[in-house]
Formats: sequence, structure tokens, C-alpha cells
Amino acid sequence: SGESGAGKTESTKLLLQHIMNLCKGNSQLEQQILQVNPLLEAFGNAQTVMNDNSSRFGKYIQLRFQNNTVRGAKLSEYLLEKSRVVQQDAGERNFHIFYYMFAGLSSEEKEMYGLLDPSLYRYISERFGTEDVAQHWKQKYQEVCNALDMVGFQEQEQVDMQAILAGVLSLGNVTFEPEESSGSLKVSESSRGWLKAAARGMYGPSLPAVFPTFLRAFQCVICSLCADARDSIAKVVYGRVFGWIVCKINELLAENVDPEVELREIGILDIFGFENFAVNRFEQLCINLANEQLQHFFNHHIFQLEQDAYKEEELPWETITFSNNEPVLNLLLAKPLGLLSLLDEQSAFPQATDKTFVDKLNSSFKGNLHFQPGRGRVLGFSITHYAGKVQYTAGGFLEKNRDTLPASLHGLFINSVTPLLSVLFTGKSLCYNRASLAKAKLLWLARLLIFLCPHQHSLMVLMERMYSANPHFVRCIKPNSQKVPGVVDSQVLLQQLRYNGLLETVRIRRDGFSWRPSFEEFAER
Repeated sequence: SGESGAGKTESTKLLLQHIMNLCKGNSQLEQQILQVNPLLEAFGNAQTVMNDNSSRFGKYIQLRFQNNTVRGAKLSEYLLEKSRVVQQDAGERNFHIFYYMFAGLSSEEKEMYGLLDPSLYRYISERFGTEDVAQHWKQKYQEVCNALDMVGFQEQEQVDMQAILAGVLSLGNVTFEPEESSGSLKVSESSRGWLKAAARGMYGPSLPAVFPTFLRAFQCVICSLCADARDSIAKVVYGRVFGWIVCKINELLAENVDPEVELREIGILDIFGFENFAVNRFEQLCINLANEQLQHFFNHHIFQLEQDAYKEEELPWETITFSNNEPVLNLLLAKPLGLLSLLDEQSAFPQATDKTFVDKLNSSFKGNLHFQPGRGRVLGFSITHYAGKVQYTAGGFLEKNRDTLPASLHGLFINSVTPLLSVLFTGKSLCYNRASLAKAKLLWLARLLIFLCPHQHSLMVLMERMYSANPHFVRCIKPNSQKVPGVVDSQVLLQQLRYNGLLETVRIRRDGFSWRPSFEEFAER
């Protein structure tokens, strides 16, 4: 754990390498576990103002062992920041893969996918970079291609996937204008070419004979729902592609052993760090909630359980106090009047708006020390987290919490003749072996059918896993806020040591009992 840009993902990679080295093996499986990272980073990471390679999703890697040998692995992903596909703030970029494609594809391949100059695309406009950066992206694209081959993606699957991504970019350029006769909206004349390119990408470059039928249906649905539908399609399609990649990786890494054999497990959680940007949205609230829960988990193990054990043993001990963030968690998670419960309640009302949601928060949390109503013209509110006060902009909260795709669009994609697109949108999608799906994945697949605040459930399942394990904590500390090497800002360091509870941790480690044999071990010695 640690702030965004503190080095969590790099530490995870080093930790994986270390564990593989300790296994003293060089099996193909061990190499494959190490080689899936370029794929995950290309599709799940992006540049932010805090970190040039920021993980925009959480991942939990389960390594399964038999006789000190890795026999399998499984990856679970949490809370992919899909909104980044359609919107990025100043100084930020979309997911890496879009830039890698422009830098790495040949002219012929770009023509096949209908890709034009990158500066034309609204979803990535004016964020392409220098010649040196483009050369770096070209190398990264080759790494992604190698990883796709290694994981076992067939050539046609890779073509379909890149066609879909190209279609997502074209979709962002579709605009609307009113019909002169009826006043209803239609696709603007200037963006009809983009609509066709988007539909071809979603549909796939093959089977052109029935493409006009798909294009007409696609246009009809898009016009009835306008810009919201355009962006919803882009986000949901990208999210499905990412989930499909994760499941293909899990198929490759699944253990091939007798079910009766008991396997031991090491799990590594690499999750997005605490974030406080100039503009903080629904995604930052989800990320910061996850960090609040992990901080509480840390406090529970390092302070609470530790000191309870000392009291039980009747050891002379002066209680060490720590900053307890339970009040903040209650503010966010309590039922029926926590922030997320109120968000769910408002999301269920068709007439509710982001303003009615904020009004509800202001009345419900009046006088709460950890909540402050928004000030000025921007609709929002502030929460005092364990790591500091964060001001949230409430625009888009209800729509993002609903996270639904209109039924008409869902049906259109299910009936697509493109094999990949159809697979991504059917009930048995993403993984061929549904029995192997984690609880969080099953909930995730149900999101289009029922409304149950997926973000909250995803975190709940993650925390259940954490509390059932024997945890070790790796605290990553960010040396400076300028994203530069070799510079240590002591104030930045001290702030992190304080809010993470590391100063109290040092004290409990120094004053406490670090070595604790069992009674049997002690008696034997």
C-alpha cells in the first residue's frame, strides 16, 4: 500500500521475481506469471498527474504452491477506472494501449482498423507526445504483442480486439444535431464517417455483407440515447475487453493438479493508492474508500490484535494509541444512512439528480466532523480521510454508480456476428470455465441485470479475503511529489509516516514482543 506513485506496482513485480527465484525453478509457468505484467499495465495503467504509470485498477495475485513449487496462479481485478476511456483531466492520458497502438501498428494495419491521425480523436486528443515518447510506445506495443501470443490469444482474437479498441476511439468523435422537422436528435453530418468507423470496429472487419443492417441498428440506438449512450458504450466495451484479458490469463495460469491435493497460497494485493487531485470524482471516492478499509485492516492487525494478545497474556504494557479511522468508514459504509447507502437509494430513483444526492448528504451528515458541505458554485462535498481532506465534485455520481448499459445496446452486441463482441456480452462471457470465477467476478457480470452497487460488493469480497489471511504489510513511501528520481522531500516523507501510522508502528515493534514461540517450542528448548 501507499500513495499513488509510491512504487506499489514496481514493488509487486520485484516481490514476484523474488518468490519465483526462491522456488529455485525456471519452469514455463513461472516465466508466464512474470510476463503477464506488460499486458495488464498496457490495458489497466495510465498517466496521471501523480504517476506516469498509475494502476487504474486493483489486482490480487494468488500464487498456489505444492512442495515449494508454483503449481498455478490466479488474478482478480477490482474497480477498473472505465471513465478514463472517455474523459481525462489536464496533464493526464487515456489507458496506455491506445497510444501503443498508434505508435506500433503499421500503416497497413492502421488502414485496416480505420485509424487516422491520433490528434483527431476526442478521447485522446492533444495528448500524444514527442517522437522519443512515440518510440518508447512502439517498443511497449511489441511487448504487448509478445505477451498476447504468450498468453494464448489467437491471431483473430487479437485482430478483433484491436478493431474494437479502434471502434471505441471513433465512437468518441460521433456528435449529434437536431432534426429540422421533428426536433429529435440525429448523428451530425460531419460525424457520419466516425459512426461508420465505430460500428465497423464494434462489428469487426469481417463479414461485410450484413454490416449495413448492423450500422442502421447501431445508429438508431445511438440517436435515441445520444451522448450518454455513446460514452456508456465506450466504457462498458473497454471494461469487457479488460475482463476478458484477465480471464484468458487465468486460463493460462490455472493449476493442473489433482483436486484432492492441498495447495498452499501466497496472495499479493497491489491496489491503487490514495488520491487527492485538483478535481476528485466518483472514482477517487472508490479508490480512497478502498484505502480507508486497508488502513483499518492495518490498524486492526498491528495495534488492536497485538495489544489484545499482550493483555490476554497479562504482560506489563502501556497501551499505545493510534489514529482510528472507523468514524470515516461509518460515514461511508453505515446502513441505512452511510454515504454509499444514500447513493444507492438516490440511484434507484429515476427523478433523482446529483444535486438531490448532495442535498441528502448535507442534511444527513450535518455536524459530522468528517464531512463538510461543498462551497462555491461547484456541486460537491468534502471528506476528511485518514490521509487528509479531499474535496469531491459530485457531477456524474449517480450515473457512474448505476453503471448500466441500455437494454437496446446490450441486445445489439449480444446478437453481433463478431465472435469476440458476442462473447463479451453474453451471460457466459469472459471465461469459458464459469465455475472458476471468483464471487466478485460473478457480481461484476450481473451488473447489467440487477442494481447492487458493484463497487461496494467488489471491495467487500476483497476485504473478506484479506481478513481470512495471515497478512504481511509492505508500505511504499513516495520520496517527492514531482515524479523525479533521486530527490527526497523530508516533509512529504514525514506526512506519509504520520498518516499511515508508521511512527506508532515503530513504537509497538520496539516496545513489544517480536519473537513469540508456541508453548510447545518453548518447552522443548
